[in-house]
Amino acid sequence: MAETRLIHGDALEWMPKLEPNSIQLIFADPPYNLSGSGFLTCKGGRPVECNKGQWDQVDNLHEFNRRWVAECVRVLAEDGTLWISGTLHNHPSIGMVLKELGLWIINDLIWYKPNATPLLQRNRLAPSTELIWIASKSKKYYFNYELAKQLNGGKQMRNLWTIPAEKHQTDHPAEKPESLLTRILLIASREGDWVLDPFMGSGTTGVVAKRLERHFIGIEIDDHYFTTAIQRIQETPASPF
Repeated sequence: MAETRLIHGDALEWMPKLEPNSIQLIFADPPYNLSGSGFLTCKGGRPVECNKGQWDQVDNLHEFNRRWVAECVRVLAEDGTLWISGTLHNHPSIGMVLKELGLWIINDLIWYKPNATPLLQRNRLAPSTELIWIASKSKKYYFNYELAKQLNGGKQMRNLWTIPAEKHQTDHPAEKPESLLTRILLIASREGDWVLDPFMGSGTTGVVAKRLERHFIGIEIDDHYFTTAIQRIQETPASPF
């Protein structure tokens, strides 16, 4: 049976305690540093200032990104891959860090949400995508091309994924759909591999890892969301096979 380890704390403090070269897949959805920036979002059909919580506020975003990505590189297996989700607000910094640390950038993945939340403001285009960097230590990384093709109806899978946004299972404002994580874990890891999510949030990656028989390590700094993730993952049945 797959093992699950949930850690309550700061990823920058806990990741150095993990064994080097021990993780086959890392999925990270780090702070975008939008809270308190004056950006508006839609809540209950009305515009409100974007304020996701203290966890989304970082003093020096680029230095923060460099520190946690460097730890990801240290713990990542030689044939592992690193997937980092973001938007235009933090993605340029992530791209620079990946190059600075000498990683092999495999893809820039675009997740298109055809049912994205409408924009109430009338001064820009409605955001309908999120971006995911995919990187590795070398060109010798695991990627299940044939399964990706199978999941895409027998055609070569491209780097534009149309996956509708799902109704959130929890009250976490940045919760990712399970269908997105399922696709990532299926094509980028094998049963029995270790999966790490250093910014676990409400536990979506852990839920999918448990269901797909992957070992999982999740780190979450927020008290409320850590408790939410524990309950959600515990209530998820493991694979019967």
